[in-house]
Amino acid sequence: MQFPEKIWHNGAVKPWADATTHVMAHAIHYGSSVFEGIRAYETPKGTAIFRLDDHNRRLFQSAKIYDIQIPYTLAEINAACKEIVRVNGLRSAYLRPVVFRGYGGIGIAAETPIDVAVAAMAFGRYLGEGATENGIDACVSSWQRFAPNTLPAGAKAGGNYLSGQLVTREARRHGYGEGIALASTGLLSEGAGENLFLVFDGELHTPPASASILSGITRNSIIQLARDNGINVIERDLPREYLYLCDELMMCGTAAEITPLRSVDGKPVGDGKPGAVTQRVQQLFFGLFDGSTEDRHGWLDYI
Repeated sequence: MQFPEKIWHNGAVKPWADATTHVMAHAIHYGSSVFEGIRAYETPKGTAIFRLDDHNRRLFQSAKIYDIQIPYTLAEINAACKEIVRVNGLRSAYLRPVVFRGYGGIGIAAETPIDVAVAAMAFGRYLGEGATENGIDACVSSWQRFAPNTLPAGAKAGGNYLSGQLVTREARRHGYGEGIALASTGLLSEGAGENLFLVFDGELHTPPASASILSGITRNSIIQLARDNGINVIERDLPREYLYLCDELMMCGTAAEITPLRSVDGKPVGDGKPGAVTQRVQQLFFGLFDGSTEDRHGWLDYI
């Protein structure tokens, strides 16, 4: 990683190295943070942040679930995102707004100051160069997602990603590019940090929110783009074996963007290459940033 010069921290732009917190901060011990991952793309009309407002609305929703009172408005966080991209001179970037319980108490329910930061940095292909073009190999993890009414999967909270760490580190340890988790029901859930789409007979199938997934904004974007362009999308429960039987398979997320899977557990997906539907979805999605797909939904927020 190449880190930038500046970061927005607790209301001010400061040098990257000065955005510090105490080692006894609540979030370090208890995972009490919520965050977003957002991408800014270079477009023919200038740098644009993708679905900025939608991402930061979810930041506030995640904070609400965990009773974290963000000491800034949505408009202020949106403005901070734009400012930090601008001051770092970035044409494209990965943004990380993060809100966490800071230093001020050691108990689980301690009332502490709430710290807020927004970072923006250069960021390439999350799952490796060439992954979006050629696909990756994945495996089903031995670790399942948490059951309903244990941890709220719908919150993008730091502590939730302990599950994702187990899934992806196990996968990498065994030579795979990413891991796939099942829900507590044994049905498909999601990747370590990505949502799933399976293709059967030209239709997209994806696990529902009830499968302990984070209902991703990239996932929602794919659903809308597909339906806008005549591709049927079905949200439904899916058994594990459908990973081996589908015609095409892709992961999606802000970091992963749209990444095809060429095999699962050593079994090829389709003919082992990104399929026609996957390529069409990628074309529609990345077309938002090169101008070949009309921004019908107002998703591009120019800086």
